[in-house]
Amino acid sequence: MKDSIHTQVLVVGGGPAGASTAWHLASGGLDVTLVDRAHFPRDKPCAEYLSPECARILSSMGALSTIENAGAAQLSGMLIKTPSGSAIRGEFVASHGFRGFRDRGLALPRTKLDAILLRSARDAGVNVIEGAKVEQILTDGPSQCVGAVVRVNGGLKEFRAKLVIGADGLRSVVARRLKLTDRNKWPRRYALVAHYRNVANIGTLGEMHVTRNGYLGLADVGNGLVNVALVLPRKRGENLAQSPDQLLTGWIGAHFELSRRFVGAERVGGVRVTGPFASHAKRAWTSGAALVGDAAEFFDPFTGEGIYAALRGGELLAPFASEAAKAANHARSAHALNAYHEARTRVFAGKWRVEKLIGLCVAYPWLLERAATILQRDRSLADLLVGVAGDFVPPRELLRLSVLRRLISSPPNLPPLPHAHRS
Repeated sequence: MKDSIHTQVLVVGGGPAGASTAWHLASGGLDVTLVDRAHFPRDKPCAEYLSPECARILSSMGALSTIENAGAAQLSGMLIKTPSGSAIRGEFVASHGFRGFRDRGLALPRTKLDAILLRSARDAGVNVIEGAKVEQILTDGPSQCVGAVVRVNGGLKEFRAKLVIGADGLRSVVARRLKLTDRNKWPRRYALVAHYRNVANIGTLGEMHVTRNGYLGLADVGNGLVNVALVLPRKRGENLAQSPDQLLTGWIGAHFELSRRFVGAERVGGVRVTGPFASHAKRAWTSGAALVGDAAEFFDPFTGEGIYAALRGGELLAPFASEAAKAANHARSAHALNAYHEARTRVFAGKWRVEKLIGLCVAYPWLLERAATILQRDRSLADLLVGVAGDFVPPRELLRLSVLRRLISSPPNLPPLPHAHRS
């Protein structure tokens, strides 16, 4: 017979989305239990980039100073290299007039970041249970979610909750069991992620090196480590799980300018694989349950949106989740969760559009080359783009018709467009 535990809110997943959601709910006085199948600290394939606006939420959670003191690297902007070698450079501090909560982004390995955020959740009163695997989602009738069956220490426990929140990532158990998952067909990419020491010429800019067969991200993540993330199209990724270290090493070695920077570099730990990306939930809620972070939406890792979307998503969900958990009946709970879905769409829709525009440029190198020619000559536009990626410039500023005209205009002496080649 399974033990039965009652809680107002059950959060599944202990990454940034789950920790943020749980912290905000517990800080509002709710009884919150968070479960994760892992034991922390644990590693996670991720670009490990925190945009300047992440700092606002981290500060409210009481975690910002701890993260900075843990040796987090500080990033001043972004550098994008095109297949031809052209460079797009943008800074967070620029003349467009927008400023983030901090003037720089941060980067820290997930082994440290997630443990710090979970500690903040515990300090707020969240009951955090590690090594807890969700085996079953409990429903009352065909659609009303009422909890989960969780395997803890070899035994099964029933967690009965007014609300279950799926914060369990790309392959969310909550989303799949409640039939909320709706994967996009494009772009279907995989990523290989590793840490290295002694990569040459790593500065304060996050770097994205786009080629015709994938792209490589480089960023300082503090304490002498560099995050190296290779993102490949699906056709290159089907068998990568068999030898990811060889694939990553071989890919870097095949690109001369990059390979020179890895002479003398040393990989620390293994190569981790994640994907495919482009996950999209049909909607972010159903009766008695809600989704947040990557469980609800993840397009592509190019803009480094994941951690901010997770933290902001938890902050955004909390008041609606609180209302749903306290609701006197299912109808009122559903009304609150639908309001969350609408608010989430309003808050993130602009960024989703920008991500898709960038995704097109990455998929079609001739588009990226064209954009690079324009952005090199219009540095203020490059700074605006990086500010949107930094989450402190509203996406509408980039999506204005006058700005889009600048982005698609033909500068003098622009070479003719080549035939499309999709990576």
